[in-house]
Amino acid sequence: MKKVIALGLSAVMAASLAACGGATSSSGSTSTSSGSTSTSGSDSTAGGDYAGQTLKVAAIETAYGTAMWEKVADAFEAKTGATVELTMDKNLEDVIDPQMKGGEFYDVVHLATGRERALPETMLKENALVDLTDVLDMKVLGEDVTVGEKIIPGFTGNLTTNPYNDDRVYMMPMFYGPCGLFYNKANFTEGGGTLTLPTTWDEFFALADQTDIPLFTYPTAGYLDAFIYAMVPEVGGQEFFNKALQYDEATWASEEMGKMYEVLGKLAENTEKSTTANGNNDNFQKNQQLVLDNKALFMPNGNWVIGEMADAPRAEGFDWGFMALPAMEKDGDRYSYTFFEQCWVPAGSSNQELAKVFISYLYSDEAAEIFAEEGGAVQPIAGMTDKLDAEQAVYYSVYDNGAKAAIGTFASTKPVEGMNFKQIFCFTMDSVVNGTKTVDQWWSEMQEACKTMAGAM
Repeated sequence: MKKVIALGLSAVMAASLAACGGATSSSGSTSTSSGSTSTSGSDSTAGGDYAGQTLKVAAIETAYGTAMWEKVADAFEAKTGATVELTMDKNLEDVIDPQMKGGEFYDVVHLATGRERALPETMLKENALVDLTDVLDMKVLGEDVTVGEKIIPGFTGNLTTNPYNDDRVYMMPMFYGPCGLFYNKANFTEGGGTLTLPTTWDEFFALADQTDIPLFTYPTAGYLDAFIYAMVPEVGGQEFFNKALQYDEATWASEEMGKMYEVLGKLAENTEKSTTANGNNDNFQKNQQLVLDNKALFMPNGNWVIGEMADAPRAEGFDWGFMALPAMEKDGDRYSYTFFEQCWVPAGSSNQELAKVFISYLYSDEAAEIFAEEGGAVQPIAGMTDKLDAEQAVYYSVYDNGAKAAIGTFASTKPVEGMNFKQIFCFTMDSVVNGTKTVDQWWSEMQEACKTMAGAM
C-alpha cells in the first residue's frame, strides 16, 4: 500500500457524527514540508486478478484513526494484487478538492455529507459522481453473497444514498450510529423487573397504569429530531418518509401524520415534569440522570449517552437497555433512526471497475472486523453485532432484532429569513409539555413551515 500523507493542515474537528476534521499521520523515507509518501503493507502479487493496477483511495481521518483503513487497504492488496494509494486527512476536502479541480481524481472517496464544505453535495449537484447501483448486485469480494444482501434494510433507498429520489444509488452507506429509546433493563422482565417491554405505542402508554415512574423524558427537545424521523416512516413507510423530508404539503397534512402527532401529544402528557426546565445545554444531563435514577422510564438518545453518563450515579442494579420506537400497531414496522457515513466514486475516476470491487470488499466480514477491531467503526451489515462487545451490542443489535433503519434529513433549501425550522420541528414539544400550546397547534405550525421551506428549495 502506498500511503499519501498531507502534513501541516489544520487540526480543527468538524462537529458532525458523520466525520471529523485534522492532520494525518506520516511515514516514509522522503519528506518535504508539504507531505511525504511511503510504500508499506503487503506486496502486490502477480497472481492477483488486478495485479499491476493502482487504486487511489481518499478517506477522512476521524476519531476512528488511520490504522483500520491502512489494514483494509493491505488486505485488499493481498486479495487482488492491486496497489492501493491511500490518502487520509482530518480536513480531507483541503487535500482532494484542489486536486480534483485540477483534473487529478481519486477512485474511491470516504467523506460524508453534512460537513461545512459540502463537497459531496456540490458534486451531486454537478452530476459528478458515479452511479453505484450495480454494486448492490455484485458479490462481496471473497464471499458468495451480494453487497445488497449484506447491507441492513433501509441503509439504501433513502435520500442520502439515493440523492436524486429515484432507484439509483450514488452514495454507499458506511459506519453508523443508531438512535432510539434508552431505558433501565432492571425495570423490565428482561432484567428481572415486572414490566413488559412495549412493542406498540398502545402498550407503551398502558405502562402508565402499571408504574408510578413517568414514561418519558428527553435531554433537550433538539434530540427529538432523530426520534420524529423514526416515527414518520412508522406511520407511512419509506416513500412517505422521503416525501416528508421534501416538505411535501399533502404528506404533512395527511391522516398518517395526524396519527404521529396524536402519539406526540400523549408523550407530552406522560413526560416527566422537570424535563423542560432542564432541557438546555447546561442541564440536559439532569434529564439523562432521570433514567439512571428510575425517575423516567424511556429517553430518546444516541449511542454516545452510555459513555457520556459513565461516571454518573445510578439506581441499584441499573443496566442500560435500548430499543427501536414502538410500532403504531401490532406487528407494524418499528424504526430506529441512524446517522451514517458514506463513500462514493468521482465521475473522473480512471479505474471505476476496481473502485467498485474495492467498495464491495468494504462489506466483507474480513473488512468489517478490521474496522471494528482497529477503530471501533461498525459497518451496516447483518450479523456484525455478534462480533461486538456487550456494551456496543446494546444498541447496534437493534436492526438484528427486526427494526428498520430510518435514514435521511430534510432537504436543503435557500435561507429563509426569520425561519427557525428546527425550533418548530422539535422544540415546540417543550410548549406542548408545558401546556402553552396544543399538539394540534404544533402540527399546524409544522405544516405552514414546510410550505414555506418547500418554496425555498
